[in-house]
Order: sequence, then structure tokens, then C-alpha cells
Amino acid sequence: MPMHGDGPGLVLLLAAAGGYLMGSIPFGLILTRLAGHGDIRGIGSGNIGATNVLRTGDKRLALATLVLDGGKGAVAALLAARWGGETASLFAAAAAVFGHNFPIWLGFRGGKGVATTLGVLLAIAWPVGLAALALWIAGALAFRISSLAALIALTASPLMMLALADVPRAVLAGLLAALGIARHHANIRRLLAGSEPKIGQK
Repeated sequence: MPMHGDGPGLVLLLAAAGGYLMGSIPFGLILTRLAGHGDIRGIGSGNIGATNVLRTGDKRLALATLVLDGGKGAVAALLAARWGGETASLFAAAAAVFGHNFPIWLGFRGGKGVATTLGVLLAIAWPVGLAALALWIAGALAFRISSLAALIALTASPLMMLALADVPRAVLAGLLAALGIARHHANIRRLLAGSEPKIGQK
């Protein structure tokens, strides 16, 4: 998967700005409000992602959040690739995850970016995206702990990207993995203490 289509600085800047704005759409918050569950930030962990949406008891809403959060990352990367080349795609992909984690609309307090990262991986190197998704699902089924499944997938993604794609994509995957792991710092402490809740627990 060779890199091509390096764009000028303005193209990369526009790709990053567009990716950030797309990534910052808080689908979990929007969907839970539309469904009458109020502000998801007042439920469970206070996170706007699918795992916390599941704590409302609405599995379909959680699935919709998961798909939309992943979709916005994929769409940002694919649109940027079409209009600005693959380097622009990587900029948009990184910015989309950053936008989800730090959305301007919510005072820069967003989610942890796992679904959006998976969407990005699917868009920039679909074999890696599928492998990371499979790891996430397998981890969730085996351990019933969303954060642990996410950490497994995030940690493996740069190595899989290096093996199946190329260095620029592996660097991006590494940066996104580092950001995702950092965003899970509280979960990691609870995992070490044995107090991390299982999927669906309040």
C-alpha cells in the first residue's frame, strides 16, 4: 500500500480541520437525548461513547452510536483521500479521533476514541481495521470488559499496520494507540485493582 498524493500545506490543514469537525460530532449525546434518556454525561462513566450509551439499557442505541462514531472516522479519512491524497487522509484520520476525544462543542471533553480509531483503521488499511475489530470483539466476548478489549486492539494495531501496510500508517496507528491508552488511564487503574465494571454494568 504505497503512499501517494502528498498535498500542499493548505490541503493538509483543510483535511485536518474537516476531520476534526467531523470527529467532534457527539453522536452518543445526540442519540441519547433524542431517545429521551437525557444527557449521557450524567449516566455511568459520563462518557459519550457506545459503552456508556449501553448503560441506558438500549442496545440498539449503543450499536448506532458505535457505528456512527466509527463511521465518522472512516468518512473523514476516505473523503480526505479522495480530495487530497493519502497523506491528507492520515491527517484527517488523526484529527477525527482527536475531535471525538476533545470536541469543541463539549468544552473539549469527549470520549476515548476507540470506535473512531477502529473506523479510521478500516478506512486507511482495511485488513488491519478488520483484524483490530476482530481483536476487540474477541476481547469483549472473552473478558466482558470493554476497556480491556479496547486496550488489546489498540496495542496490537501499530504492529499489525507495520506488518500489513507501511510505516506512515503504522506511525499513525501508534499515535492513536498511545492517545487511546492515555485516555483509558482510569480504566487501567481499575483493571489493576480488579474493580473495572463489565459490559452493561451501571
